Amino acid sequence: MTDTFFTLKTLCEGIYKDKGSKFLSFAMPIADSKTAIETVKEYRKRFYDARHVCFAFKIGTENPEIRTNDDGEPSGTAGQPILGQINSANLTNVLIIVVRYFGGVLLGTGGLRLAYKNATVDALKNGKIIEQIIENQIIIKFLYSFLNNILKIIKYYNLRIISQKIETDCTIQIAVRKSLTEIVTQKFTEYGDCVILQN
Repeated sequence: MTDTFFTLKTLCEGIYKDKGSKFLSFAMPIADSKTAIETVKEYRKRFYDARHVCFAFKIGTENPEIRTNDDGEPSGTAGQPILGQINSANLTNVLIIVVRYFGGVLLGTGGLRLAYKNATVDALKNGKIIEQIIENQIIIKFLYSFLNNILKIIKYYNLRIISQKIETDCTIQIAVRKSLTEIVTQKFTEYGDCVILQN
């Protein structure tokens, strides 16, 4: 079971020029589609004088959320070539925006596809790709008398505590590596009064 994915570490930029047209590319890590759409809106304001602000994003690993937008370019000539490079680099949780300043000469559909592809390639070439772990979040509810046992499991599997409430009735929210979720859940439930809730 794969429990890692590849994404970008930080924003990276690129550029491609053809027959006077200039294509500025911006590739960045993104966590969700709402943030992606808001970011595109910001870039459209920032580059208000550009002819087109096209984009593609891919979010998630299983059944990823994918969206492309040609922003007035002929259908399939901008968003799809951008997405093609996201897929070629095996990336997810990524948004790539390409801003076009028209140079007065039409490039044709083939020329446009190539331009948007090359602008995207240039941005990705300037970026740093990182591998990230896919985690599940688990909430454990248990009596205080089980605290030591619970903490031993957390330490043994090097689990990340997100939040905790330690009282007579305790609640700890943890992040568990996807491939360890089943075994970790099993270990916790071995302690009787422990209730597991998965987010």
